[in-house]
Amino acid sequence: CGAAAVVSARTYADFTTEASFEIKKCDIHKLDEAPATQVVMTRDEGLQYYRIMQTIRRMELKADQLYKQKIIRGFCHLYDGQEACAVGIEAGINLTDHLITAYRAHGYTYTRGGTVKEIMSELTGRRGGIAKGKGGSMHMYTKNFYGGNGIVGAQVPLGAGVALACKYQGKNELSVSLYGDGAANQGQIFETYNMAALWKLPAIFICENNRYGMGTPVERSAASTDYYKRGDYIPGLRVDGMDVLCVREATKFAADHCRAGKGPILMELQTYRYHGHSMSDPGVSYRTREEIQEVRGKSDPISLLKDRILSNNMASVEELKEIDVSVRKEIEDAAQFATTDPEPPLEELCNHIFKNDPPMEVRSTNPWIKLKSVS
Repeated sequence: CGAAAVVSARTYADFTTEASFEIKKCDIHKLDEAPATQVVMTRDEGLQYYRIMQTIRRMELKADQLYKQKIIRGFCHLYDGQEACAVGIEAGINLTDHLITAYRAHGYTYTRGGTVKEIMSELTGRRGGIAKGKGGSMHMYTKNFYGGNGIVGAQVPLGAGVALACKYQGKNELSVSLYGDGAANQGQIFETYNMAALWKLPAIFICENNRYGMGTPVERSAASTDYYKRGDYIPGLRVDGMDVLCVREATKFAADHCRAGKGPILMELQTYRYHGHSMSDPGVSYRTREEIQEVRGKSDPISLLKDRILSNNMASVEELKEIDVSVRKEIEDAAQFATTDPEPPLEELCNHIFKNDPPMEVRSTNPWIKLKSVS
């Protein structure tokens, strides 16, 4: 109540409505110009970015807790530390554009329109999950979001297929395909670069370089760690992936490149994951706790944005605390739902195989039992 009273005592007119910021210059490959380094952020944008990043962070921390309580089972790859990537990318494209990523997908499921309740319920395998409780951590989808994909690197050619559809339909849309540094050495990615360049597809290929492919540092797995140059004949950008404004400006630049009919472009986002590769990886056998703490202390994407907002008088400490409280409540309510919602019944096991087809019979693992699939 006290904090609310302080906030209400200051009108919104007391705050700066927009401010200019100097951001880190991107490294460029086969480009004549780079994204802007002098950028503007409005108060509304700053508060929106802050809320979304805090929501992703808190959602992942709650998933960590539920996994350790054995309420979430199976594979689970958390995104905390990389929030500026998802939020910055979304700020640079449109929701009518298309996005596909790997299995570290919870953050993108949220930015693409999924709710915390749907995501948490999917993690616990409940009926209210975004994939009806049948997909789990690696298989979540929304409109224009083609999922988390569990096969390393396989989403990149799929994303190029989406880009081909964008070009074919002529709607001035583009496709963003995300992969990690661990997937960057996959042959199918280079085959995809070739097709995308040949056909001048409106495709943004983004390597989220969090420095470790599972437990292997990039220096031990790649002869060249300049991932933004890997497209060779495709232009590239290397971006500070811990700064939401750097990611936003680079993505806008890349999107303009694609929409101008210049073909594909690569982006490397230099970022960091706070958790291990997955929940089965403690994350400290191949890196030190001190390294993780140093990144948290110096480069945390949420802290960086918060400092910018406060130092430019774009909001008060109390207002940001109110957002924190609101986010925590949303996460707790979603977790409560995700632990009490029923699991999907057996008769729904084969539903939603196809989107629009009429009901069809599906033979189960028992040859004497047939289940009906309903779209």
